[in-house]
Amino acid sequence: MDMSVNMSPLERLDVETKVNNHNKSLAANGRVAKQELGKDDFLKLLLTQLANQDPLSPLENTEFIAQMAQFSSLEQMTNMNTEFTKLASVLTDARSTEYLGKTVDINHGDETITGIVEAAVRGETPRVRVNGSFYNMSEIATIYDN
Repeated sequence: MDMSVNMSPLERLDVETKVNNHNKSLAANGRVAKQELGKDDFLKLLLTQLANQDPLSPLENTEFIAQMAQFSSLEQMTNMNTEFTKLASVLTDARSTEYLGKTVDINHGDETITGIVEAAVRGETPRVRVNGSFYNMSEIATIYDN
């Protein structure tokens, strides 16, 4: 929604100045302004918009419903992203034990290491032990069926 339609150039300049000053104060206090909005930011914007709307020309019902639907969608996408991250972690964690006894190629820096997976460490960052050293699962390039 373009709110600048009802604002004079002087009002727009005043708002931009206040926003820039606020962002500078955040950076000065050890906080940095973000380039993306989260669901809390979206809700704050919506509440501020409602609190500062023109009483003679309030927000249209359809606009309000559309914004609430956007907020609901944003919240659901955030929840789905969190759950997908958990699922990916569990799958990677479980996969580490499947490689026990298998021959693998590990791309570690500029070298390729070939060996048998001797052990697997599960957890937040699953790793496998090959030739006595541990490597992240992301470094496995090839898995051979022994």
